[in-house]
Amino acid sequence: MSHSTPPPHPSPPAPTARADSPAGPGGSPPAPDQLPVIDLSAADGTRADRRRFLAGLHTAAHRVGFFQLVGHGVTEAETAALTGAMRSFFALPEADRLALDNVNSPHFRGYTRTGDERTGGSRDWRDQLDIGAERPARAPGPGEPAYWWLQGPNQWPEALPELRTAALAWIERLSAVAERLLHALLASIGADPGFYDDAFGEGAHPHLKLVRYPGSPSDGSGQGVGAHRDYGFLTLLLQDEVGGLEVEREDGRFHGVPPLPGAFVVNLGELLEVATDGYLKATHHRVVSPPGARERFSVPFFYNPRLDARIDPLVFPHAGTAPGVTADPANPLFAEYGRNELKGKVRAHPLVAARHHPGLVDPGRQPTMSP
Repeated sequence: MSHSTPPPHPSPPAPTARADSPAGPGGSPPAPDQLPVIDLSAADGTRADRRRFLAGLHTAAHRVGFFQLVGHGVTEAETAALTGAMRSFFALPEADRLALDNVNSPHFRGYTRTGDERTGGSRDWRDQLDIGAERPARAPGPGEPAYWWLQGPNQWPEALPELRTAALAWIERLSAVAERLLHALLASIGADPGFYDDAFGEGAHPHLKLVRYPGSPSDGSGQGVGAHRDYGFLTLLLQDEVGGLEVEREDGRFHGVPPLPGAFVVNLGELLEVATDGYLKATHHRVVSPPGARERFSVPFFYNPRLDARIDPLVFPHAGTAPGVTADPANPLFAEYGRNELKGKVRAHPLVAARHHPGLVDPGRQPTMSP
């Protein structure tokens, strides 16, 4: 990794509702029911455009940890190819979907039935298809970390070959967008844009979910997905028009994120918070189930480094003002990215863990990350 000392960079301005629009009264943060809107195309504009873009990105990442991304270049045709294939998948007979049950995959790939994934120990009321980079299975050898189990093939529906094409194309397309965004984000706080390039590259571990929320659960809990923070670098979410995503804001309450057509909702993961000692913010968020039997579809894409990447502290001029990482004894973070992801998978998918990796779960049903 490059560790060159970056040039000085000004302190972040007051938050704005959009990178190129004024803040609220007196330079106050945007209203809690609004997220900053960042236009990635401004990175290639005039010097003034780029300066405003970087300032807005700096503010959003430092103070909110969430923003809406427009100007990313992903076309309506690309989006339609993926969302069309996704809806066709969820319209398949249940037997066809269950043929891809992730309980059959030691790599945590495939279909998860409604209620079989957990966040914070409670059931998430959604079903989904988990997809990653298409690679051969790697069973860890003697002394190797158990996280190599996360590498392996996906499960695809035979009746829907277009899904594989669209999903793998989406992973490649959004990896490029996320790489560009990460470079800009690091530049916005005065760091070397390529500081983490070696952590990604050919061995990066992207993760795509195709998700359906079938409506409100019968137990009245309303939990689509429980409150959590993502454990990677960046998440780019495509949500439909139904809504339901909620973000914890400055007032300590969860506020809805109204869908913005053509935008990705971006949030920062825990690794960026740790790498900057809390200067960049990983924010709690959750999904509330849609009312009644109304369906909601969403496509979160997780931009993650190599499983064996060790995330070094970022060198940047504001490091001395960093507030420190949020302490959570129940969620220790490891230097190697793969240990963090495996810990999350074991917690979220206990049926897969029990079948394929019983040695990774202690009698108290907590993940243990020994090799």
